[in-house]
Amino acid sequence: MGEKDQADNVVELRARALRLLARREHTRQELENKLSPHATSSEDLQSLISGLQQKNQLSEERFAEERARSLSRKYGAARIRQDLRAKGVSDELISRVTGEGELERARAILERKYRSVATTREEKAKRMRFMQSRGFSSEIIFKLLSARSDR
Repeated sequence: MGEKDQADNVVELRARALRLLARREHTRQELENKLSPHATSSEDLQSLISGLQQKNQLSEERFAEERARSLSRKYGAARIRQDLRAKGVSDELISRVTGEGELERARAILERKYRSVATTREEKAKRMRFMQSRGFSSEIIFKLLSARSDR
């Protein structure tokens, strides 16, 4: 492959990366996976991605914050952590963005789903399973359901 072809490929790869980043934030791992079929060499891909990170066009922190915020409307911290880990976000960054407000989020989700307080054991168990499937810890669920049954 000539130098001109390789230069054209780098320009095309950069344009493709910027189009992807214009739509939404990506992690380094996601961008590598999406661009690797189109790259002629691994070195070109790595230098492009490093350049995007240096120019702050690619930011895992922005991705993690945005993803955690969008998922927090529906899911608990455990589910958000699992999703971010699957996307290639570091554990340190995950713990930073999934920290606080889980009890309030759980309360909002439970109240949106169920308008009334659970009166029977079966209803309470059903709500516990629902909250567990959404990624909330047992501690949060017990706090929430015991507080709601006191009303």
